[in-house]
Amino acid sequence: MTASFFDRTDLNAAATQRIVDNALNGCDDGELYLQYSQSEAFVFDDGRLKSASYDVSQGFGLRAVLGETSAYAHSSELNEAAIKRAAQSVQAVKTGHDGTLAAGPRGTNRHLYTDDNPLDAVPFADKVKLLEQINAYARDKDSRVRQVSASLSGTWEIVEIMRPGGLIVRDIRPLVRLNVSVTAGEGDRQEGGSTGAGGRRLYTDYMQPDFWQSQVDEALRMALVNLEAVPAPAGETEVVLGSGWTGVLLHEAVGHGLEGDFNRKKTSAFAGLLNEKVAADGVTVIDDGTIEGRRGSLTIDDEGTPTSRNVLIEDGVLKGFMQDRLNARLMGVEPTGNGRRESYEHSPMPRMTNTYMEGGKHSQAELIESVKDGVFAVNFSGGQVDITSGKFVFNCTEAYEIKGGKLGRPLKNCALIGDGPTVLKRVSMVGNDFSLDPGIGVCGKAGQGVPVGVGQPSLKIDRLTVGGAGA
Repeated sequence: MTASFFDRTDLNAAATQRIVDNALNGCDDGELYLQYSQSEAFVFDDGRLKSASYDVSQGFGLRAVLGETSAYAHSSELNEAAIKRAAQSVQAVKTGHDGTLAAGPRGTNRHLYTDDNPLDAVPFADKVKLLEQINAYARDKDSRVRQVSASLSGTWEIVEIMRPGGLIVRDIRPLVRLNVSVTAGEGDRQEGGSTGAGGRRLYTDYMQPDFWQSQVDEALRMALVNLEAVPAPAGETEVVLGSGWTGVLLHEAVGHGLEGDFNRKKTSAFAGLLNEKVAADGVTVIDDGTIEGRRGSLTIDDEGTPTSRNVLIEDGVLKGFMQDRLNARLMGVEPTGNGRRESYEHSPMPRMTNTYMEGGKHSQAELIESVKDGVFAVNFSGGQVDITSGKFVFNCTEAYEIKGGKLGRPLKNCALIGDGPTVLKRVSMVGNDFSLDPGIGVCGKAGQGVPVGVGQPSLKIDRLTVGGAGA
């Protein structure tokens, strides 16, 4: 299955190339995107295998770009007739106009992950057995465990991109993920905790007992902590964020505002602020699609551009944006390898890969000790963000009060409310404990979801609004 699309279908490479050349003649940009995908998912719940699914899909998307306008046609049929019909559709963008076709991407990235198929590497029975073991282990750990849910999923994709002039680039992309959720209860009260891990690798790493047992232990720990939680106070206070997954706040509240399309259209809170101070000293934000094996990494993006390490904010100064080819051309800059799409059915747009804040010099203990009265937020669930203003609301799945520089009681129903640009300026201490998330991020934009990574060190934010029900 690793053979080229032109070796295992009825497509003829030379004939397809002619169709692409003719369709995109007179355009500014465009490509033929070919994709083959296998995916599977297992869900274990209520002590039994609740669902198991397997899917195979393939298809193409043909895009023609002229100025700011894109025409896009796609089909699950991989044959010459379907591509010809798509070519006729996208040529409508050229009516009365002429463009100069931009040069294709140069070079390729280093190989960031294995070509092996994770779905084939482990037998079906072993995957089910892993979920059974997770369930049994969690229930044996503590008598307060009332519910255990575990899921395992994987995909394997082959992507080929053809441009006018014969450029074909190729990428083979594995992706796996393990999730564990535990609900614990005492009397009438019950609370949950969840963990997960994933990346562009095989299942093998996640099937080692030391690994999956640590995931169960962490989910159970969070559930038991939340059983003791008291209602969070409401009001503006100092907040310390933990490292790792809390970078999802950075991703949502800041990262989307640094994508090229929002800045070209001037709908981002950061539009027009290039080379200006937008964050506190010591705040450096990076998007890096070249980290080996990470969930958000790509050898090439979905336009064929090699991914790269892009410095977005450096020591508080805005240095650049994440760009696909269309927005980079219109803004007069180089594409950064951030053109991404959910599948062949979607046109690419600027998207994050692995977005994180670099570490500083303070220990997490120093950050907590510096707070007289505040909140320590360790983990988040979902949030809501307005890209134009950067305003956000994030719910904490694990949080603690800070009293006199020491951690106090765990808090429940704790929400963090603010806006990204303001929060960046209120960062007063940056921790030295930088870490990336465990590999569970999915980013949504314009109806498309793609895997991403986030990360950051612990941070102290001088003032942030906390929404809660406590006094």
